[in-house]
Amino acid sequence: MSESYLPVIWFLVLCASVVFYTVLDGFDLGVGMLQLFGKTDKERRIFLNAIGPVWDGNEVWLVIIGGATFAGFPAAYATICSVFYIPIMILLMGIIFRACAIEFRSKVESKTWRQAWDIIFCVSSYVMTFLFGVLLANLVQGVKLGADGEFYGTFWDFFTPYSILIGLTGVFLFIMHGTIYLFMKTEGELHNRLREWIPHSIAYFCIFYFLTTVATLIYMPHMADSIRENPWLLLIAFFALLVIANIPREVFRGNDWYAFLSSCLSIALLLALYAVGTFPNILRSTIDPKTHSMTIYDAAASDTTLTIILIIALIGVPLVIAYGFWIYRIFRGKVTLHEASY
Repeated sequence: MSESYLPVIWFLVLCASVVFYTVLDGFDLGVGMLQLFGKTDKERRIFLNAIGPVWDGNEVWLVIIGGATFAGFPAAYATICSVFYIPIMILLMGIIFRACAIEFRSKVESKTWRQAWDIIFCVSSYVMTFLFGVLLANLVQGVKLGADGEFYGTFWDFFTPYSILIGLTGVFLFIMHGTIYLFMKTEGELHNRLREWIPHSIAYFCIFYFLTTVATLIYMPHMADSIRENPWLLLIAFFALLVIANIPREVFRGNDWYAFLSSCLSIALLLALYAVGTFPNILRSTIDPKTHSMTIYDAAASDTTLTIILIIALIGVPLVIAYGFWIYRIFRGKVTLHEASY
């Protein structure tokens, strides 16, 4: 293996971590955004217990993303944390409030207490999902990054029509993902009602996905440069459409697991399109995209460091995956409530 490929390999590791986090915590956030749609306290408890055994483990991937960026691309880590300081702080607050809502909601037998935590859980999930979309959009469209690596914009510069559109697309994507997950984990009347929700969630996501695709092709033409040079990459978009179309087919056939798997694959393929479009940039500059943008080669640590952390990742990441697989296997099946439930 040539050392010149180390930044690319570590970029792929980082991308894989982003995919795992988005797929896994994506349905957690989706369930959170649906929390207030539960008709009764029992239904809302079912929503919480559907993600109860796994939500904290899913967020481990967010830590891995931060650690991988810090270790593999320290310059990018420093710049991104500086540029997006306020949004990152809001995201951290969202994570804290979501965790508190899950843990504290059922500690007191009070309708007002539980409703308050339900609202906090739901609102924090919406805020986090929307901000994730906004941050992703800013990595696509770029920020006011100078030649010295300093950010010359303001917090409100992050909110453009394009970033708001991506934020809303992310909201409906995770709502779709969360609805399908709940459909897989429930039974009875709630299961049947969720079946009715799925087509609506898919329809809303498809509308915003179409708008996002059109806006990206018109206003972010650089995202298609790699595909123009390598037309075979269009297969990623083609397969993404196929798996999205397969979701209602599997729901109709009663294959809950395959519907959820299709939802997971759709997220992975959409993120692959993002990676293809932005590569090799980690942070694009709108001041001068050619000279001021930060690439994986500019931001990468030394070859020695990349080699060492790659070895550590090859040992550690499979262990995290194995642990996650074990947990999901233990808590597979439909949700049932008992005294120890949330």
